[in-house]
Amino acid sequence: MSFRSKNLRRIYRAPEILAEKLLSRHPSMRFLIETKNTQTPISFRDWYRQEVRGINRGPYWPVHPSSMVTGWRNVLAGIETSPGAMPGCYIQALGPVILGDYTQVAPNVSIISSNHKLEDLREHDIGRIEIGEYSWLGAGAVVLPNVTLGPFTVVAAGAVLTKPFPEGYCVLAGIPARVIKRLEPASCPRHRSRHEYHGFVPRTEFEAFRAKELLV
Repeated sequence: MSFRSKNLRRIYRAPEILAEKLLSRHPSMRFLIETKNTQTPISFRDWYRQEVRGINRGPYWPVHPSSMVTGWRNVLAGIETSPGAMPGCYIQALGPVILGDYTQVAPNVSIISSNHKLEDLREHDIGRIEIGEYSWLGAGAVVLPNVTLGPFTVVAAGAVLTKPFPEGYCVLAGIPARVIKRLEPASCPRHRSRHEYHGFVPRTEFEAFRAKELLV
């Protein structure tokens, strides 16, 4: 990076740096410290980019600038679960999308709750998606309408899910996805973090937030 480019970058980021110094100690920003050692840490830059600059404003969890979320009020994101926080994701929630606690969503994942009607592309068949807690959607996976995954489901990179696997405790791979491995429930710990957040919202405040803001 050239000297000029470095200076321009500093100038561009100056408002963000100043805001971080002024706001990061405020009680409402305690998620910066309390999520630091979790599997989904939230940085000041995540919050500033989304809530102040307005890039992907709306969702109550961090969303990467290159990802897209439509219908965020239909998304119930569990604790430490941020669909679209990684680059290149597409979350389409015309119908309900429910993701369990401590579920990981890798880059370039698509979660699509509704499809166009075959006979008339102006209309949609509204579906529903449920992904169980402690699951993992690998890079490039596609979850299509009316898919239900049980807890501790691992979806391999590039897999396309077209039907439910409600029993969980398995690894899914392929197009269409199928079970390639079973997991032993006794070997799958249900860990909890000391401080629990649904995105930017503390768990203790989430039900009130949900009643006011969400449709699911």
